[in-house]
Amino acid sequence: MYVIIKILGFLFLFYNISFAQSSISPETQVCISCHEIVTPGIVKDWKAGVHSKVTLKEALSKDSLSRKVNSSLSFKNRDIVIGCAECHTLNPESHKDTFDHNGFKVHIVVSPKDCAVCHLKEVEEYDKNLMSKAYTNLKDNPLYYKLVKSSLEPNPNILSENDACFACHGTKVEVKGEEIGNTQMGEMKFPILLGWPNNGVGRINPDNSKGACTSCHPRHSFSMEIARKPHTCSQCHKGPDVPAYKVYTVSKHGNIYSSKKSEWNFSNTPWKVGEDFKAPTCAVCHISLLVDPNNNVIVERTHQMNDRLSWRIFGLIYAHPHPKDSDTTKIKNKAGLPLPTELTGEFVKEFLIDEKEMKKRENKMKSICMACHTGSWVENHFTKFHNTIKTTNEQTLEATKILLEAWKKGVANASCIFDEAIEKMWVEQWLFYANSVRFASAMGGADYGVFEMGRWYLNKNIQNMKDWLLFLLKKK
Repeated sequence: MYVIIKILGFLFLFYNISFAQSSISPETQVCISCHEIVTPGIVKDWKAGVHSKVTLKEALSKDSLSRKVNSSLSFKNRDIVIGCAECHTLNPESHKDTFDHNGFKVHIVVSPKDCAVCHLKEVEEYDKNLMSKAYTNLKDNPLYYKLVKSSLEPNPNILSENDACFACHGTKVEVKGEEIGNTQMGEMKFPILLGWPNNGVGRINPDNSKGACTSCHPRHSFSMEIARKPHTCSQCHKGPDVPAYKVYTVSKHGNIYSSKKSEWNFSNTPWKVGEDFKAPTCAVCHISLLVDPNNNVIVERTHQMNDRLSWRIFGLIYAHPHPKDSDTTKIKNKAGLPLPTELTGEFVKEFLIDEKEMKKRENKMKSICMACHTGSWVENHFTKFHNTIKTTNEQTLEATKILLEAWKKGVANASCIFDEAIEKMWVEQWLFYANSVRFASAMGGADYGVFEMGRWYLNKNIQNMKDWLLFLLKKK
């Protein structure tokens, strides 16, 4: 069968059919000859993307600000575009999902290690990003993993986990044998993959790499435009635990984006403030290379993402300085818990960035703000934000004291701190309400800081916990 298909592919190449451009490698031509029939959506999407239009030589010839690929590439033929074969037959020996497919060694899951052949700097930066360790930071933290399990009761299982928390955190993709599949081209063997499909940011891939570039740059156009638009981030940052997108949509920045986005350029590199866009998106503040109208660099591109963030404001019990290492399973507080703070809020400083680094990161973010705003506007914004961190941590501590009292009096059991009613109220205090207030303060989210999962609920929840504790004590 594969001989026939390869002959078919080369016939397409010989007759120079419309899609058979000279810049497409013969191997990719073979892929296209079948997949344009079998999976036309994939081929059409790829054709719409930059990979199909720009050869490696052309990509390397761009000036330093516009270039997106490594200066040293392992591809010998630089006169080709990046197609199916260039990604899906790369590093076959390291991929456990590699299988024989029509004369080629093909793997299904293209990983950051594969992308690093052209985009090494981005992959190295991403490895320093908490997102790249999102699977292990959750799965291998016994405390966090209890929260996963308690959220899936009464029947937690791996499929439910992968469809819940690990949809965003990433799954572990494993090969469990092979199976025969019926295709339009006849019967073919394919690997059986567990944990697949998944685009989670910390996905464990069959080559043991961590992460999925397709979380932000989806297959097969791998569009920078898609990655730069907030809708992409909303898949995992919409709430109620991470209400960033919802807060953004009601903010003044979000108002301007919604009204004017059709007039903006989301593909230019570098991205020019005031010309390509008039208000920030998620990518503007956290990732993109930004320049002023004279091409002076405001901030460099980064895929580390937290190197413009001094505070880690969501997902944990208290807001705290960012961890030094993207692998947070190393963190232990004085009580031996795998937390970056004590239960009473004190920072576990040995694992967290210091004040000097916090200031450096905050100044990077301020430089972005000051491309559009005056100094006093920016400074007052951050003064307000710092106050919000302080007050939300205080309100979380108030709730924690009530829970500690319940454990002390024996009306709640601390063996699993997420499964009883008063414990679930406590989780909502920091996972939903404090997060909402902090995001609203950071991004101008108006009512998300008050009545929409905001300060009203922080206060109401404390009262509910007090009342519930009194009820439990009387019942005892």
